[in-house]
Amino acid sequence: MTSITPENLLEELRRAADVVTGIAAKLSDQDVAAASELPGWTRGHVLAHVCGIANAMARQVEYAGRGDSIELYDGGYEGRNRAIELAAGHNADEHRAALAAALGRALDAFGSLDAAGWQARITFRDGVVYDGGLAIWRELTIHATDLGSGRGPESWSRPFCEHLFTFLAARVPEGERFVLQPLGLPSVALGAPGGRTTVINGMLTDIAAWLAGRTPTLGSLRATAAADGVDLPALLPWPAGVPVTN
Repeated sequence: MTSITPENLLEELRRAADVVTGIAAKLSDQDVAAASELPGWTRGHVLAHVCGIANAMARQVEYAGRGDSIELYDGGYEGRNRAIELAAGHNADEHRAALAAALGRALDAFGSLDAAGWQARITFRDGVVYDGGLAIWRELTIHATDLGSGRGPESWSRPFCEHLFTFLAARVPEGERFVLQPLGLPSVALGAPGGRTTVINGMLTDIAAWLAGRTPTLGSLRATAAADGVDLPALLPWPAGVPVTN
């Protein structure tokens, strides 16, 4: 697996934003109020969250460009939750307007960066702007699936799935080793060398969806340990830090 360049990441962000915008463009007021793929959340909650993280990450970049820093969300994680609840009940047109403004702000912020700007420090996960770009890529791509519009994890690109393998290695329990074997592609080992090994076979997107806590859509997953079929192993929670991809 190779790391995605900032230039390629910017293109991925634009594509992911277009996908979410395209889905939102087709939603009625009733669609927005209906349940999403996330337990307890309507599509309005998902859209409100996408707007929130886009604005939050944009200001991380804006402050970093001034050599300053700021917390991700006003009021921390509780503030994030309050904002989502307040905006979740908006009608479809209100969501579309908020989404256009938030995604436009984020894309402008990332699009203005030079090489040094991608490496500026931000408070998010005590990382750099590049890490923030990867985070919003995850948020847009995964939550587009969570909107339940018929675009599932089978639409995720190979670079995105491979990024998830790296980022979500933290979900492998201590003392275990997962060997991910996507059909027709090189295997990827996650976890402790010498740990109890489980091999996960299947289509690339099914493996990535399972690792991300989403429902695989191609029905291809199979787990084996010591050559015997076993249940898919349990995963640790999403890597610590805000935002949480629900």
